[in-house]
Amino acid sequence: MLEIRDLETGYGKKQVLYGLSLEVRTGEIVALIGPNGAGKSTTLKAVCGLIPAWKGEIAFDGSRTNGASPAQNVTRGITFAPQGSRVFHDLSVMENLEIGGCQLPRKRLRERIGHVIEMFPALKGRVRQKAGRLSGGEQQMVALARALVPEPKLLMLDEPSLGLSPSLVRDVFERIVGVNRETGVSILVVEQKVREVLEICNRVYSLKLGKVAFDGRPDELKHDRARLKQLFL
Repeated sequence: MLEIRDLETGYGKKQVLYGLSLEVRTGEIVALIGPNGAGKSTTLKAVCGLIPAWKGEIAFDGSRTNGASPAQNVTRGITFAPQGSRVFHDLSVMENLEIGGCQLPRKRLRERIGHVIEMFPALKGRVRQKAGRLSGGEQQMVALARALVPEPKLLMLDEPSLGLSPSLVRDVFERIVGVNRETGVSILVVEQKVREVLEICNRVYSLKLGKVAFDGRPDELKHDRARLKQLFL
């Protein structure tokens, strides 16, 4: 589904990724973990086209995507829910969802929004409410739903648990697993709640100083506190 080979990129003159290689297979949940500044968010931004690849190759569904714009990548089937402010606060939930599918024909957009709302029952009675008035967990659900409106093949999530209480973190992670099972969408998730994300992913990459420091199954890290500590030092 997604193949990254020997990727180098960064911001301005500051290099962040140094020969990074990873892959996401069809239907997988893959976690990206590691200390702050390791290059996790930068990887997602390069895949979706927000920053250019300096060297290396990014391929999606068998086609090279180097140089593609974010809009072109959405059309290909890649969507991205960034960290931080998750919704357009002054717009309604419905308007937020419409933005997620702005490139779709009107009829198809309505069909997709209807389908996505069925996946997030808590939003059913909130579609006319301003998104900024929702709880943090509900806003994260809107962000997830919005990213699913274009019917992606690959959904990328950057710290979906950021700022949420432990109970809401569990709810969001359960919803991520549910989306993966219900739709078959591949998911690449950056997350600092390491133990929680290891419970839901199929494979995990740990980045350190812009390189892959670990690539394997989550079971290899779940009960190895010394290894986890080493990866985050």
